[in-house]
Amino acid sequence: MRIRVGMGYDVHRLVEGRDLWLGGIKLEHTMGLLGHSDADVLIHAICDAMLGAANMRDIGFHFPDTSERTLDIDSKVLLRDTVALIATKGYKVGNIDATVCAEHPKLNPHIPSMKQCLADVIGCDVDDVSIKATTSEKLGFTGREEGISAYAVVLVCRE
Repeated sequence: MRIRVGMGYDVHRLVEGRDLWLGGIKLEHTMGLLGHSDADVLIHAICDAMLGAANMRDIGFHFPDTSERTLDIDSKVLLRDTVALIATKGYKVGNIDATVCAEHPKLNPHIPSMKQCLADVIGCDVDDVSIKATTSEKLGFTGREEGISAYAVVLVCRE
């Protein structure tokens, strides 16, 4: 069995007038993330980690923010397509460990739903998806609630 590890990071600005999508779940909040797609930073970080592990460049290479096809796209579609991309090289997700950094809203109550959503899209066991939430203790752009960031590490394997 061959295993590889990839790391992903994403950040998006918080703005009024947009829905907040994290981990494929729509959350109630006064602001949402600005982006070409639905700006789901957690899914974007996971996609980058998967692509990195398979040595397939990054999410912007495969799903550019200049494409009409990806304008306002549901990031779950990007995740599904990324799973298919890494499969072309014989890889599948072994496990995911991700962290979302946001002051608000509080994410812990939503983590089980996010994990289930991501596992369903990826086609893995929910126990293979770890999501943690943290704040930046009011420091930096996340602390000032200007944006949300996410980090992900993904192990991929092939027989």
